[in-house]
Amino acid sequence: MLTEKTMERLRILAESAKYDVSCSSSGTVRRGQQGMVGNTVGGVGICHSFADDGRCISLLKVMLTNYCKYDCAYCINRRTNDIPRATLSVSELEEITMEFYRRNYIEGLFLSSGVVRTPDYTMERLVAIVRDLRTVHRFNGYIHLKAIPGSSPELMAEAGRWADRMSVNIEIPKEDSLRLLAPEKDHQSVFQPMKLIEQGVLENKEDRKKYRHAPRFVPAGQSTQMIVGATQESDKDILNMSSALYGRPTMRRVYYSGYVSVNTYDPRLPNLKQPPLVRENRLYQADWLMRFYHFKVDEIVDDAHTHLDLDVDPKLAWALRHPEFFPVDINTAAYEHILRVPGIGTKSAWLIVNSRRYGRVTSYHLKKMGVVMKKARYFITCGELTSSFSQPIVGINEMHPERLRPLLVSKAQQKRAAQEQQLMLDFKDDDE
Repeated sequence: MLTEKTMERLRILAESAKYDVSCSSSGTVRRGQQGMVGNTVGGVGICHSFADDGRCISLLKVMLTNYCKYDCAYCINRRTNDIPRATLSVSELEEITMEFYRRNYIEGLFLSSGVVRTPDYTMERLVAIVRDLRTVHRFNGYIHLKAIPGSSPELMAEAGRWADRMSVNIEIPKEDSLRLLAPEKDHQSVFQPMKLIEQGVLENKEDRKKYRHAPRFVPAGQSTQMIVGATQESDKDILNMSSALYGRPTMRRVYYSGYVSVNTYDPRLPNLKQPPLVRENRLYQADWLMRFYHFKVDEIVDDAHTHLDLDVDPKLAWALRHPEFFPVDINTAAYEHILRVPGIGTKSAWLIVNSRRYGRVTSYHLKKMGVVMKKARYFITCGELTSSFSQPIVGINEMHPERLRPLLVSKAQQKRAAQEQQLMLDFKDDDE
């Protein structure tokens, strides 16, 4: 029975958990089993995401406790903050999860916690919750568990047996900045549990090759999060860290969270009136280019362009900097080259390559395939856009990038970017 007091504590802990964004994708399948409660839809996101049939799938996102022994400058739950504090017992959190599931409020659980006493003490309780949900309550839904840096390998190994996904947040991409804002932490304490999870996943893969029914270990891999705008790191620093993490075989997603000024009194933090949402969005777009469009970090950002362009998306920014690459002939170019055309996505590029086997692709066909011709027409040649037709070619090389850019940037985009540039990293002086 959920009492009013329990629901009030739940409200406090759910509010404390909202700043962690690294929880929106499961990437795993748990089919319904006899005697078990629940399942997961194959490969779709859980935290306020949508299934293929349009159904919204929700996740109980909560902390075990928002008490914490650490005093990280960027965290709302830091030790020195005067905020409402609450703790749920292991049994209470299990009861809440099952009650919410039975009422069809949720389909999964995202569980994290502040660190109390020791990392092992906290991790033991997190592991007890997910173990009881699986073995006692027979819960077969999605579970994402935050690993506590510094906890023992034995606890990490047991947690991986019951959770679908685990995550450890890096928060700050550079060690010096992390030590400035969180003196009690370092990158080694974050990378160590990442390595333990990775090792467990790889060992489990080998076991499942030998034993068909071997239990799975973190089948959806791991994720992490970096805060954007709390420190002076450039987008190049952030994306270099992301690229290195994606080189790990079990890293599925790196999330970017625009810094929210929750601790305005701390002089180590910037004065931001609002989170850098445009910059956050550009980082996600750049992340997508690295994962699905075969772009390398030094193509997106370099020493001359350490920050992403806030006016245009990273793919268009790259195209405007490299007019020599265009125009791309849609009817003869390789798939990888077509992917680099602004306005063409992975699905459209695949349709183009497959369709041109049956005839010449024209702009009419491209529109039907979902290509954004408002952008793409300046970077391609196809069908009626060739020199044999009366309509002259007007592309990036004829108009030049500096003349083309204003045509591709809306006034609304320019206004949003200008507002955010005015807010960029106004750090207080150290002597204040």
